[in-house]
Amino acid sequence: MSIKSLIINPGSTSTKIGVFEDETLLFEETLRHSTEEISQYASIVDQKDFRKNIIINLLNEKNFDIKSLNVVVGRGGMLKPIPGGTYAVTDALLEDLKIGKQGQHASNLGGILAREIGDSIGVPSYIVDPVVVDELMPIARYSGVPELPRTSVFHALNQKAVAKRYAKEKGVPYESLNLVVVHMGGGVSVGAHDKGRIVDVFNALDGDGAFSPERAGAVPSGALIKMCFSGQYTEKEVYKKIVGGGGFNAYCGTNDMRDVEKMADEGDAHAIEVRDAFILQMAKDIGSMACVLSGKIDQIIVTGGIAYDKAVVAGLKERCEWMAPFTVYPGEDELLALTQGALRVLNGEEEAKEY
Repeated sequence: MSIKSLIINPGSTSTKIGVFEDETLLFEETLRHSTEEISQYASIVDQKDFRKNIIINLLNEKNFDIKSLNVVVGRGGMLKPIPGGTYAVTDALLEDLKIGKQGQHASNLGGILAREIGDSIGVPSYIVDPVVVDELMPIARYSGVPELPRTSVFHALNQKAVAKRYAKEKGVPYESLNLVVVHMGGGVSVGAHDKGRIVDVFNALDGDGAFSPERAGAVPSGALIKMCFSGQYTEKEVYKKIVGGGGFNAYCGTNDMRDVEKMADEGDAHAIEVRDAFILQMAKDIGSMACVLSGKIDQIIVTGGIAYDKAVVAGLKERCEWMAPFTVYPGEDELLALTQGALRVLNGEEEAKEY
């Protein structure tokens, strides 16, 4: 029997939803929310009923019978650090989403909305591989400063999804493979997948690994300290240089790799150098994770929006293909990845984890 799922992926100014029958997308919509609409609410959780109503109204407009759903899945939010997997939205998980255990973010609404809609029609609700997935081995947490441990914040949903996709295509368990997975989007992350666990990964948000379209990645710490205490910048302004205004934005004035490629194609020497520097930094990250896996790598998997860029992929292959063969899965289909997480549980391939 086929399984129908409603997938909810809330962003700061939008709510993206999809309805699937097994892995076949029946329809998807991105519901935009104006600043005026959002500003009426004092907190993220206060937006719940507003967002729920527009989801229900859309389903009605599509003449979709909500009672035909078998499961509702939400994007995971800022929970406590947890191992990867599909989690039932229990009361404890729901409470931590509401309070924002590690911070307030629109993604916290994913599980809240999934639980409320699921309960209303008597079907289960889940979240899958939120950004707080943490499977780091203990020695990977050391940074050199005890007060500043390395943390696991990265594209867990897409990294896990493509790793499991590769394993399925090869007809082997994900838990039998050693993989280096490279996600290249607005932020970038490179993870070492050691037989089903991401035992080391570069923090994709604020201070680790290669620079990206919007983020600075790792920067010289002494120079950063001097910048912070120079009196020329506020804390907010410095952080903006690291997250949001760093990387391609800082060097080329754009966060779109396609713009950088256009500049490079037109002979812009600076853009060519920035692109090549990005490739070099990504290759160094891949090499680092190869060392984490002691050089025993079954595959290097490249994914995310920048994986469509043939020049970048070719550059990475040139520097890294001696370590292991490459598989490229361009893009990031979060709705499908969330669907697949629920299907693995409902089809008996995995057990739902308890938060």
